[in-house]
Amino acid sequence: MYLKFSTKLGLWFFFCILIIETGSMLFLHQNVVQSLVDNELKSLSARGDSHRDVLEESFIDNTLQHIVLMESKTDTEVVITDQSGNVIESSIAINDEITSIILPSTHEDMIIEADWESQSYIATASPFSSNSGVRGTVFMLKSTNQMKSLITNLNHHFGIAVIIILFFLVITNLILVKLLTKPLVSMKEATKRINEGDFTVTLPVKSKDEIGELAKSIKTLASNLNYLQQERKEFLASISHELRTPLTYIIGYADIGQKHNLTDTQRNEYLKIIHEESIRVSNLLEDLFELANMDQNSFSIAKEEIQLGKFLQTIFEKTYPVFSNSGIGLKFNCKQNCFVNIDPLRFEQVVQNILDNALKYSDRGTTTIELSKKDNICILSISDEGKGIPDDQIPYIFDRLFRVEKSRSRLTGGVGLGLSIVKEIVDAHDGELKVNSEIGVGTTVSILLKEAK
Repeated sequence: MYLKFSTKLGLWFFFCILIIETGSMLFLHQNVVQSLVDNELKSLSARGDSHRDVLEESFIDNTLQHIVLMESKTDTEVVITDQSGNVIESSIAINDEITSIILPSTHEDMIIEADWESQSYIATASPFSSNSGVRGTVFMLKSTNQMKSLITNLNHHFGIAVIIILFFLVITNLILVKLLTKPLVSMKEATKRINEGDFTVTLPVKSKDEIGELAKSIKTLASNLNYLQQERKEFLASISHELRTPLTYIIGYADIGQKHNLTDTQRNEYLKIIHEESIRVSNLLEDLFELANMDQNSFSIAKEEIQLGKFLQTIFEKTYPVFSNSGIGLKFNCKQNCFVNIDPLRFEQVVQNILDNALKYSDRGTTTIELSKKDNICILSISDEGKGIPDDQIPYIFDRLFRVEKSRSRLTGGVGLGLSIVKEIVDAHDGELKVNSEIGVGTTVSILLKEAK
């Protein structure tokens, strides 16, 4: 049978409290009854000791009759016997039951009957030895009927208390379960809405306990899913835009190129544009394929120990002519050499991507590649003197298809995937990327790598 969590919680809480309350009530009842019986026995013993003291001082008929008369006016009884067990005086008629109680002889104060549940009397014995040489025992008895009646009333009050406690327990249980499960029900509805695609969920839970943390996690999840959904829409829209533009050029110039009245120069110009746009589409698809592999962790990283200074020197020599032809200076400054575990092909792609951006967004000055080391961290910095990046856009430059220039000018090239690939590769090397930039001054991209041990 299927039970809701609220029902399970309510039953579990009810039975736990019920067991605790039952145990507490039984313990309390037993102790109250036992205390009542003990007090009666102590009181009975004290009266017997008092009579014993009087008889030891003055064992005469008047004293005996006075003791019997005193007890006949109370709810207790007294039986005085001699050393042989013969009854001297008694405030109660002696029968077989009384005889069975006072029969045992004793030489010390003691409780001779304490069973109030099955016996008619509880009793104590106080032996005495008078100044005149008479020895005997003062037996004090009290009927258990009054005690049984008192305990019956006590049980009745305990029963009423149990019923009241159970009533309030049920009410409290229902209220507590509702209060405890209400946030869970809200979270259930929230997750249902998230599952249906509605990520604008709000949860009223503000507590700082585990339920509050769960609510916070659900809201964070909804926010992240909403962000991912928006990113997905923007990503698809951007990809459509990036593919549509070159394909429009290719189709358009292909149609124009088929006309018969074109000169060879015009036809070659159109073929050149078609070729450039085809390469653009090919590079875009290649980048997308590489990012997809990275998302699925199916791209390979083959690390090996590399002398980073020598590795960067090779890239510098390979890239220097490109910068020189563009009128941009390129310098390599190796302050401190170090060895790192990297994939040479992948890491060259990282450096080339950063240098390519530095070249695209610089129209003057010098780009500097610098290698230094702090403690056991190798720091590779690439600084340009280009346009710079606004502070509010720096956190997003590694997002896919993000471009600082919203106009997507075709003069700068690229579709905003290069830095996304850079970040993925650096993360795969357990490295860290840092970007500092100032508008009109330039940008510095730093890569921090752990030195090989």
